[in-house]
Amino acid sequence: MIRFTVVTITYNAEAVLQRTLQSVQSQTYEGVEHLIIDGASTDGTLVLAEQYKTRSDASECGHKVIVQSEPDQGIYDAMNKGLTQASGDYVVYMNAGDTFPQADTLEQIAHRARLNQTASDELPGVLYGNTDIVDNDGRYLHPRRLQPPAVLSWRSFRQGMLVCHQAFYARTDIAKNLQYDTRYRYSADVDWCIRVMRECERAGLTLYNINMVVANYTEQGQTTLHHRASLCERYRIMARHYGHVQTFLLHCWFVIRAVIPLRGQEKTK
Repeated sequence: MIRFTVVTITYNAEAVLQRTLQSVQSQTYEGVEHLIIDGASTDGTLVLAEQYKTRSDASECGHKVIVQSEPDQGIYDAMNKGLTQASGDYVVYMNAGDTFPQADTLEQIAHRARLNQTASDELPGVLYGNTDIVDNDGRYLHPRRLQPPAVLSWRSFRQGMLVCHQAFYARTDIAKNLQYDTRYRYSADVDWCIRVMRECERAGLTLYNINMVVANYTEQGQTTLHHRASLCERYRIMARHYGHVQTFLLHCWFVIRAVIPLRGQEKTK
């Protein structure tokens, strides 16, 4: 059985955590380890997490829940703590407010991953899928603007982060050797995904498109709140992986691409 480690990072997330916990607990798939890595919250976050663990331990869902709370050095430090403890075949980050679209989402992902196993029984290096955007109350808004390509490689992210972090399932044995770079405050997840995909290419592992919506993402995180700083950081990450010249030219094209539709709209008025 393929096992999944779901890592949820929390800090004073009482207002949005419950729907994430309910979403994970409702998964019909049994091979789930859920790590809740809390940054020493001062609200009711820990109460919710401990109640959830108690319910899960008493149920027959087969999920393993671990709750850890201590001060950290930021979200990516907390993500590294979760990555270090992960014991599943794949690790995915489902943070407070984010949810799985359906109760059988992980069951469907596991089924499709098994169909893509090689003759040598080698699992894909990354499983990835689509993402829907929800509001702060968990209501559906629209599909994520950037859509994952049919064929993904580490070079794909030259066009932006085409796969949402919550829709990116990394094989744990690969990911454990590639910690998040905590020098980045807002976009270390972009850098991490690129490095994971590069390592998969080096190891000859496939990146498999699940071809379904695998995450509902709440667009209220630090990247959204600090948009300008995040964009600057992402530029530095892209330049590091793809080179300064190519990154500059690509960003010139991003600007042109954004302007052209606006001009088209003006002509139709």
